[in-house]
Amino acid sequence: MSIVLENKQALVAGDGSLPVQMAKYAKENGFDVVCISLSSDNYKELKKYCSKVYSFSPLQVSKIEKVLKDEQVKQLTFLGKVHKGLLLKRPAMIDSKVIELMNKVKRLNDDQVMLLIVEEMEKLGITILDQTVFIKDCMIPSGVLGKLQPTEEQKADVDYGFYIAKEMGRLDIGQSVVVKDKMIMAVEAIEGTDKCIKRGCKIAKKGASVVKVAKPSQDQRFDIPAIGLRTLKVMKRYKASLIALEAGKTIIVNQPEVVKYADKHNIVIMAV
Repeated sequence: MSIVLENKQALVAGDGSLPVQMAKYAKENGFDVVCISLSSDNYKELKKYCSKVYSFSPLQVSKIEKVLKDEQVKQLTFLGKVHKGLLLKRPAMIDSKVIELMNKVKRLNDDQVMLLIVEEMEKLGITILDQTVFIKDCMIPSGVLGKLQPTEEQKADVDYGFYIAKEMGRLDIGQSVVVKDKMIMAVEAIEGTDKCIKRGCKIAKKGASVVKVAKPSQDQRFDIPAIGLRTLKVMKRYKASLIALEAGKTIIVNQPEVVKYADKHNIVIMAV
């Protein structure tokens, strides 16, 4: 059943250009977007496309909830990376609501944390939308995206990496692995994809493959795997030669630019 979209939309924006892309598309199609910005790296861009942009730490849940209630929004999209490592620092700005939510779960894995947040939003009468509602064009079909084709050795590494990444996703640990010569060099954990690539490629030296997949039970309302130009630049710096993504379930931000960069620097991009 398709959802009827409200004219006024809320966006909770983490790092990267994906939230900006959503806000731009929404504005161009007549939607009014109110943004809760959790990151400084895209704040100025978001202001171009959102009628209001509020800036908070991810640990200021009470203040975020108050703004959403005051704005009377009924639908909300989560987009962009929010680093869970913030919970390790426990800064002074952490509010009592965050502590209350953390105490409710046995494990602070991504799905449990996000499901709790979704539950809190639903108590306010807010529906959390599928992350792809405004950015469906970013989902990638199967096949090789650039000019370079994978070798048979790379295909074997991708097959193995895909299996391991799916298993890691099933455990809700991470969604990416680095593999070379049918050996796993690194598995993504709390540090995120780019740092996993750096760590794995330092071990592999050169020619490693990166595999990023959706979790087997991926909730489309949060944490859909995505890459952009920044990931390709990390791969180039640390001499990775291929990235494989799960077709139909993974997002490439600014795909033409990413593919052009990959072709220029001899990196294979494929969707499987």
